Amino acid sequence: MVLCGGTKMFFFFNFKPYIAIIGDIKKSKELENRKNIQVRLNYALSEINEKYNSVISAKFMITLGDEFQGLLCSGDRVLDIIEEIQRQMYPVEIRFGIGVGQITTEINAEMAIGADGPGYYMARHAIESLKHNEQKSKTQAADIRIEIENDEHSIAIMLNTIFSLIAVIQNNWSERQREIAWAFEKYGGSQIECAKRLNVSQSSIQRSLVNGNYYAYKNAKETINTVLKEIGEVRV
Repeated sequence: MVLCGGTKMFFFFNFKPYIAIIGDIKKSKELENRKNIQVRLNYALSEINEKYNSVISAKFMITLGDEFQGLLCSGDRVLDIIEEIQRQMYPVEIRFGIGVGQITTEINAEMAIGADGPGYYMARHAIESLKHNEQKSKTQAADIRIEIENDEHSIAIMLNTIFSLIAVIQNNWSERQREIAWAFEKYGGSQIECAKRLNVSQSSIQRSLVNGNYYAYKNAKETINTVLKEIGEVRV
């Protein structure tokens, strides 16, 4: 760790770090109406590119029929971007590989293809690790994994452990609990405001959030955000 502007940091890089994100649709060949899914994905990525333009170095785009990627210059919106894609594509399941590292070629801001470097290698390795974990495990594995160039693995291990805990919470949500949790994530506000939006009682919202371990999920997300947001702030 290094002190940067008086703040204790999780990262120190001797290069300019980027965050590459590769998304991979799970069991894509088994899905019905694949053309419609691609249309939905293309629309979701277009919205992401517009909404999060300030942190995007190369726009998200579909690179293969079941895969897409984008490049960020800051880590503070990584989970927001991933969860927004998850919400828009649900119930289609997607793996997300996050790679933190150098980009050693020119970056085309309009499309996340053509550029290369350890950032993308890390993201690709994360995707392959997720696939391997799915094959060897009988239980539901996490759908998000991060790999960090030059990391001594302690930070990546911590983050990937939290991603796994988040997956356990999400996988135990009922459809109603998922709807309420995602409404909170998307719109914010109080339980009363959420109840009005969903036309239910405030007590129903509270019960759903507690039974779905929403606040443990939220705290886990905030921990990840605290770590990742420093990537764009670190002095090299």
